[in-house]
Amino acid sequence: MTLTPFQSLVCPLDGEPLCRAGSAWRCSVGHSFDSAKEGYVNLLPVQKKRSRDPGDSKEMVSARKRFLQAGHYAQIAAAVNDAVSVLLRADAITCVLDAGSGDGYYLRQLVQGCSALSSKGSSLSLVGVDISKWAVRAAAKMEKTTTWIVGSNANLPVESNSVDCVLCMFGFPAYAEFSRVLKPTGFLLQVDAGPDHLRELREVIYPIVKKDKADEFQVPDGFLKKEMNTLRFTVTLDGSEQIADLLAMTPHLFRASMEGKARAAALTKLTVTADVRLQVLARC
Repeated sequence: MTLTPFQSLVCPLDGEPLCRAGSAWRCSVGHSFDSAKEGYVNLLPVQKKRSRDPGDSKEMVSARKRFLQAGHYAQIAAAVNDAVSVLLRADAITCVLDAGSGDGYYLRQLVQGCSALSSKGSSLSLVGVDISKWAVRAAAKMEKTTTWIVGSNANLPVESNSVDCVLCMFGFPAYAEFSRVLKPTGFLLQVDAGPDHLRELREVIYPIVKKDKADEFQVPDGFLKKEMNTLRFTVTLDGSEQIADLLAMTPHLFRASMEGKARAAALTKLTVTADVRLQVLARC
């Protein structure tokens, strides 16, 4: 397995292809975007930001990084690797885009798993896009073979029909954009929380937790359902820091009351259920 740089980027201002010139990316119109010293490039124009500092904060990124590096979601990463390996083509480059890549954990796991896939003689070209500059900066510091981009799922700075697989890990799917960047034979791998995901944590921070129903997944326009798998396992968190890190990387950080957060902060050990749904959708 070899790793090939992803080059199919477009200018976020006019949609023209970007070409790399030294440490900058330039389009034919003359727009230029410098690479940061960490190696990523910011392709999120100021006029397309909804806030001054969109996405996860520096503190949230650090919490997610600690939690994931501890291996708590290693089973999810392994399932993603297995799903991507099925899509790999012998003696060809497979382009994978992680839309909402965070600190790059799942793409790093894919890179580390490349040796197990080398028998196919395949090549991977990876690109991670996240709206948080703090997340992309952290990702670029840890993994240099992936193209890291500050950008939005709503306007992916990627050429149309250039990607074989889009990953959307607990993120905000932008199906029209995913369909646009995928090749006609491309796939979307979407991982979402199931009804029992982190139920034990929710029971601590909320006064009432209703029984969630396993709603039927609605296949979005432009896609066909290819495969669906459910993954369930438990995670035991030892110490208040690990529990705080988990809370900090979920939407519950903003939804819970001060009293609920205080109850979570008082815990020194918690076992939670991971309940996730893995959907493989084919572009049609």
